[in-house]
Amino acid sequence: MSKLAKATIGLMLATIVAKVLGFGRELVLASYYGASMYSDAYITAMNIPFVLFTVIGSTLATVFIPIYFKVNNELGEKKSLEFVNNTFNIVIILCTILSILGILFTTYLVKIFAMGFEGQSLKVSIDFTRITIISIVFMGLTYIMTSYLQIKNNFVIPGIMSVPKNIIIIIAIVLSAKYNPYMMIWGALLGTIVEFLFIYLFARRSGYKYQPFINIGDRYIKEMSFLMLPVLIGVSVNQLNKMIDRTLASTLVEGSVSALNYANKLNGFVMALFITSVASVVYPMLSKLSNEEDKKDFINSIVKSINSIVVLVLPISVGAIVLAHPIVKLLFERGEFDARATSMTAIALIMYSLGMVAFGLRDILGKVFYSVKDTKTPMINGIITVGINIILNFMLIKTLGLAGLSLATSVSAIICIFLLFNSLKKKIGYFGQDRIIKTTLKSLISSVIMGVITYFGYHLISSIIGSGFIYELLSLFVAILAGAIVYAILVIILKVEEVNIIINMIKKKLGGR
Repeated sequence: MSKLAKATIGLMLATIVAKVLGFGRELVLASYYGASMYSDAYITAMNIPFVLFTVIGSTLATVFIPIYFKVNNELGEKKSLEFVNNTFNIVIILCTILSILGILFTTYLVKIFAMGFEGQSLKVSIDFTRITIISIVFMGLTYIMTSYLQIKNNFVIPGIMSVPKNIIIIIAIVLSAKYNPYMMIWGALLGTIVEFLFIYLFARRSGYKYQPFINIGDRYIKEMSFLMLPVLIGVSVNQLNKMIDRTLASTLVEGSVSALNYANKLNGFVMALFITSVASVVYPMLSKLSNEEDKKDFINSIVKSINSIVVLVLPISVGAIVLAHPIVKLLFERGEFDARATSMTAIALIMYSLGMVAFGLRDILGKVFYSVKDTKTPMINGIITVGINIILNFMLIKTLGLAGLSLATSVSAIICIFLLFNSLKKKIGYFGQDRIIKTTLKSLISSVIMGVITYFGYHLISSIIGSGFIYELLSLFVAILAGAIVYAILVIILKVEEVNIIINMIKKKLGGR
């Protein structure tokens, strides 16, 4: 676990740098365009290629890693490199075809993703999307190179690969506000290309050598394709959830798509920092342990991964709920982002935060099933979940509006977790349920107490020192710091196992060992 912990912490630090900059990109967009027609069009155009290829890319990355290990174990390093190049070249062909189709049918795509757009909003969204759809090719190749680096135990570079892209996009947004709004979407395309070149360079340094080799009939490609179908469906339904949310949001008041996006980005920051970091590091290890049939270490890794998510994310979820409005106001409310936009985003953030832990556990449990080559169970549970989400969307949007969309997403994710836990029990029997429940209860108690103290602490401090950016920042900082200290003390008193692991690691570092 020491190697796992070190790799996870390294990836978290890299992710902090990348996500802070990525979040800065959203702040710049909010400042210059607020919740407006251009921000809605930009977000829609960025989401369409992301949704279209994230489905395929996530699926590919999921099945690519275990198949690579299989090729490497059976045929050696040379053949495994040949497998990487075969996959690389097939992805180029498929993504090029997908991009061409996307350009031809852009109008229909935009109407599906944002059916409420009309007039100028629709036109701008179509124009923007025709530019961003080209990025699908580079996104696909980035997924392959990311998986290759993770196989080579390089997790830091994949964690920071978005840094150059975000710098380019930020510059493009600033220039677009001064000269032409279309500049920001060209900047987004350029950023995606640079992101691929960045990670490709490091993949070469890790041993990758490109070869113009392609063999569609290769047995490992066939096996990967066979495993991909259930994963593809499972990932597709998750993306379908997001697409439905944005589509329905486009039927609400102007700026709803942007508000939902900003709340999602805040939620996504936590996801990327803790959940994705743990999942990215643990998945190759779970695949390896599964192939070696080391059940004891396999179960232990499952427990540690799940409990780490619970201990780290649950207090953040509670904190985001009680401090949603001041957090959104401090981060976004400037320029074109007004009090109305703050209120809309804060409500969506609260509802998303209710399912924050569930979002994380869904990713971890999905990796567990994939590591034992069970791709059907996550697919079936995903389909059930998206059905529940669609029903809840139409039920809750009538009474809660924008809040109903994000609440439906959280509730369906929570239901999905219970389904996955039940399926995991049927699959492998005991997987450390008692240890997971014990840690969850301790963390929940600590988080609730922390939430109460943080909420009243913030309002007490802000009432004393007054308003203004600096004072609001100080109030939030002190309240969050006090809450973090309270939570840390409580989980130590309650003897949460994962906390002891972190403390021991810190002691070793300080001791120079």
